[in-house]
Amino acid sequence: MLPSHNPHQNHLLAALPADEYARLFPHLELVFLPLGNVLYESGIQLRHAYFPTTAIVSLLYVMENGASTEIAVIGNEGVASVSPSSWAAKPRPTELSCKAPATPIA
Repeated sequence: MLPSHNPHQNHLLAALPADEYARLFPHLELVFLPLGNVLYESGIQLRHAYFPTTAIVSLLYVMENGASTEIAVIGNEGVASVSPSSWAAKPRPTELSCKAPATPIA
């Protein structure tokens, strides 16, 4: 059983105007992310945006030799996603993974 979580634990969702939040709420789903769970890998379509409530998610650049560099950390202040607009950025994000186990809203 998942612990009780509220989407308002995510500061981005909490900041939405009430009417916008009401429109989005029916589409939110509580998911459990174990430590190290990979949410996105290069070449695979990301199907969800994750709004962490207590999770910490890392956006990584994985190099050809297998080493990785963390290029962003997302917590309950934002949203974890990889959008096409970020593909123009260098280095391009190639992995999105859970750094601390928790339950975000997807």
